[in-house]
Amino acid sequence: MIIIGEKINGSIPSVKEAIEKRDAAFIADRAVKQAAAGADFIDVCASTAPELEIETLKWLIEVVQEAVETPLCIDSPNPRAIEAVFQYANKPGLLNSISEEGDKCAVLLPLLAGNSWEVVGLTCDNNGIPCDLETKLKITGSMVEKADKFGITPDRIHIDPCVMALSTENNSLLNLEAEIRAIKALYPTIHVTGAISNISFGLPLRPLLNKTAMAFAIAAGMDSAVLDPLNRDMMGSIFATYALLGQDKHCRKYSKAYRAGVIGPAAK
Repeated sequence: MIIIGEKINGSIPSVKEAIEKRDAAFIADRAVKQAAAGADFIDVCASTAPELEIETLKWLIEVVQEAVETPLCIDSPNPRAIEAVFQYANKPGLLNSISEEGDKCAVLLPLLAGNSWEVVGLTCDNNGIPCDLETKLKITGSMVEKADKFGITPDRIHIDPCVMALSTENNSLLNLEAEIRAIKALYPTIHVTGAISNISFGLPLRPLLNKTAMAFAIAAGMDSAVLDPLNRDMMGSIFATYALLGQDKHCRKYSKAYRAGVIGPAAK
């Protein structure tokens, strides 16, 4: 599982406060802890006023890169904000995200030509998030074709089918499973990602639903996720699922994670 650490996002009240105060120590601490817990990418998302976003993203990038070697996931709904700060990343990482909405592909895909950067692709367009599988596959295919023109192979793309809330869509998980399997059938090397916690929005005991949904999603083929790597229950569920699916030879990764203290009871 490719883990995109989600804990440096200005929509989180404590992070918003740290951004406003330019508390570099707070941001760096979050980056270090996520990296130590196994994050493959550290997401940096300003979630601030549009006129402050580029400056804020640049600051976050600088702070995180000074703290850890883990590649960045540069995250913004505004492709031009990503374009403006792209030059400040000191190594290839992940851009979040393109879609068929507006000119996102036209702005961001050229940045990935001739390097090893990866990109998240959301299955939405100018009409919003479609409910049907056929449209999501059509959007996926269009993004893959556009990426190919810049030499970006499917293994550098993380398709996000846009997880819907179970509280408003009773078949949310079943639809997600079908979407994952269909995307993987079309493009076996592509990654399928998403914020699995969206599924529990508005419901009690959200962590229980989230870790259970993650197990089903992994079984369907999801191999990338935006989540909190410090959530020991979620990480435990991920390692356990791979072991139970026979995808962890002799349960070595599961056992190693336990010995390293990544899963199981937290050390006192």
